[in-house]
Parts: sequence; C-alpha cells; structure tokens
Amino acid sequence: MTNLPPYFLRRPPMPTDPATLAAFERLHAAIAEGEGGEIAYDLAAPRWQFLCYLADTKNIVLHGSDNPNIAMFEPRQSDDVNEFGDRKAIYAASDGIWPMYFAILDRARYPMSLINSSVRVHLQDGSRSEPYYFFSIAREALAQKPYHRGTVYLLPRQGFEKQASQRYRDWTIDPAQWASPVPVAPLARLAVGPEDFPFLDRMRGHDTEATFARARQDPDAFPWVDD
Repeated sequence: MTNLPPYFLRRPPMPTDPATLAAFERLHAAIAEGEGGEIAYDLAAPRWQFLCYLADTKNIVLHGSDNPNIAMFEPRQSDDVNEFGDRKAIYAASDGIWPMYFAILDRARYPMSLINSSVRVHLQDGSRSEPYYFFSIAREALAQKPYHRGTVYLLPRQGFEKQASQRYRDWTIDPAQWASPVPVAPLARLAVGPEDFPFLDRMRGHDTEATFARARQDPDAFPWVDD
C-alpha cells in the first residue's frame, strides 16, 4: 500500500490472459515493420491497455497531441514549475494513460491551465507500485466538456532522458516523464477519443489563479488541493 492521498488515481488492472497479450505482441510486431503510420486498432482490449503494455514492456515512450500529422517532433520550450519539465525538449511518457490526457483536451477552442502527473511509488520491499495519476483542468473549461479526438504517438525511447526519482512528501516516486533535446521521428500513431480515456469521469477542475498562486508559493506541494 502506498497511502497516497485519495485524489491520486490508481491505474485500473491490466490484462494478464495469454490471448490478449499475444494480440498486443502481434500488433506491436506489425508496428515495428511499419513506417510511422496510423495503427489500425481492431483489438477487443481498450486502447489504453495496449498503450500501457507498450510503455511497460517495449523500448517506447508516448506523446499525446491534437495534431494527427506530425512527421517529426522538434524540441520546444516548455513552461513548468519543475526544473526537468521547464526546458527546450520533446516530452514523452513511459505510460499509456498520461499521454491520452493531452491528446483529448481541445485547448485550441477552450484555453485552460493543466495540472497532471503520472508516478510510481517506491515500496518498502524494493519494488515499485502500479502507476498513480492526477488529472485536473481549469474549472471553467471542465464545465464545457472540452474534449475531442486526438493522437498518441509512439516514439523510440533511445535519446530520451528519464526524469530522476524524487522525494514527494513521505514517498520516493518515479515520474513517468522523459525528455529529448533532439528531433525525433515517430514510429507510429494511434487515434484516441474521450471515450478511450479511463478517467474521463474523474477529471478534476481547479481555480487557475488560486491554484497557481499556491504553486508559486510552495512548488513542492503538488497538486495544491485540499481534498
């Protein structure tokens, strides 16, 4: 048990049956032989499970976007309270759910602030927990249900740097964030919609001005909520 606050969401169970895992492997093999195109997804398992399987077992990181036509990712300057996330880089995740959050948010039509995370917790027996998440968007945007279809890109992990383990309150955590300072060509892409995101009904809303004032005052108090 991690005893993290209840606003952190634990990843739902992953499939373990041989038939589903074999289907994942066959689709991954087809991707490996492809040329960076769209994945024709026809498996019974939810798309988030396939993406998590890839992130957990393959040399792949994932990036979510509302642009379905990215042929080459270029480093861009980010804006983050965390030093690792506040530099010119391409950001990706070693997790399948976190990138979907970025893919399905329609930020062009609904400007919004974002607060989010994906981490694993170091346990007393030396292992790591399953992933835990926090997802929030500006309260006024949340009321508009600002979702649309997006794309999750599969990127080669080579050349990416993993964010280091860090202390968070009473825990040591491993963030799922990776960064590359050089351009990266995607291996493939998968279309996703709001219905594919397993935490859509648990998206939180925050007061942007009040929350970011608290973040500036105490950057280590993420996610700056009381419950």
